[in-house]
Amino acid sequence: MIEFNEDITLQEQFEFFLQEENRDRMPEFLNELNISDVELIINENWQKATEIISMLSVHRAASTFKILELGIQKDIINELAPQKLAALLNELPADDRTAFLEELPPKGVRELIKLLNPEERKITLSLLGYPEDSVGRLMTPDYIAVQEDWTIAEVLEHIREVGQDSETIDVIYVINDQGELIDDVRIKEFLLSPPDRLVSELTDGRYIELNVYDDQEKANQVFKMNNRVALPVVDNNNILIGIVTIDDVLWVANEEFSEDMQKMGGTEALEEPYLEISLFKLFKKRVGWLIVLFLGEMLTATAMASFEHALESALVLSIFVPLIISSGGNTGSQASSLIIQALIVGDVTLKDWWQVMRRELLSGVLLGITLGIIGFSRVIVWAQIFPEVYGAHYVAVGAVVGFSLVGVVLFGTISGSMLPLILKKLGADPAVSSAPFVATLVDVTGVIIYFNFAYLFLKGTLL
Repeated sequence: MIEFNEDITLQEQFEFFLQEENRDRMPEFLNELNISDVELIINENWQKATEIISMLSVHRAASTFKILELGIQKDIINELAPQKLAALLNELPADDRTAFLEELPPKGVRELIKLLNPEERKITLSLLGYPEDSVGRLMTPDYIAVQEDWTIAEVLEHIREVGQDSETIDVIYVINDQGELIDDVRIKEFLLSPPDRLVSELTDGRYIELNVYDDQEKANQVFKMNNRVALPVVDNNNILIGIVTIDDVLWVANEEFSEDMQKMGGTEALEEPYLEISLFKLFKKRVGWLIVLFLGEMLTATAMASFEHALESALVLSIFVPLIISSGGNTGSQASSLIIQALIVGDVTLKDWWQVMRRELLSGVLLGITLGIIGFSRVIVWAQIFPEVYGAHYVAVGAVVGFSLVGVVLFGTISGSMLPLILKKLGADPAVSSAPFVATLVDVTGVIIYFNFAYLFLKGTLL
């Protein structure tokens, strides 16, 4: 084992072995490190990622490769020697390999699949055949299944024989002769049972399974509600065909979160790291939504133009237009973000729409009254300081601002909370309804509400 002074950093140790006289000991050094430390070295020395991977044992290379960033993975695939590349791809767990291949163009996938041995190729093609974002794309066929008429001794012997290739041995799956799932039993139960006891005596039929065509979001919800490290995946005939592990679901949840955050910011989701995506692709991802939002804001300008006479007659009204529309947009974005988050974590479902409506209605009234009082007070105070701007009818102007804020905030909370649910009902991604989209919608409505209150309170005086 190679030993270093504790004061020497990991990077300094790596640089030591980069020296020509120490280079022969580099494989030994890398293979003694934790996988996380190897990942750290690769991230800090990404130009040497292929060289580092090639020095690792096949198993450690696969374990490291699957946790690297996509851009580094692609570089390694393009630069690694064919023999080492074939060994790496065959060693990768089927689910991680499938997740990586999904990020590549079809031509590249075909070339890499040719490097797989017949069994791994069959598994990969099977996984790639399931719908995108389905549980089938996440599952791995590496699990341990036993028959209900086996003894505990037979089960433990079976685990010793095949457990090395299993994704996890924390849970053992019980099937019948047809391959149908009967139950899942924690390894603890087998270890603590007498050797001559039958598997059927440990089963109670209280298992939770996923269908291969279920959405990955559902898998995320099921894992959240149940204390499981893995869940069985069955087809429509209840035949056990794979398992999904918690690490895969957490990875998907992280990807979904990043995608939703990008959509909530008014851009399409990026399939590549920000610094690696081409400028043209970045432009394409952003320009579409910007055009849509720009056209939406043009409606605001149209609405303003229709109230041109009111602005000419009471110029003081123009002072508060930004205040009104921004307040509505802010409250709408707040409500939209809260509901989208609640939908993602499962706190809210479509059937809860009326309960959401009532809560946001009350919230909108309370928030609107609060901002309305502040807005009214602001007009009254400033009118004392600048009487020539606000004129003799400053109380009426304050009422216009106050009541408009109540109306705009109320509309913002209702539209912001209902739009995600409507889009979800229509099968669209609710994240696209967040901040920019809701703000644009409320901007137009805010102008209309504001000037209608102006006509109501100022007609016969300023108007």
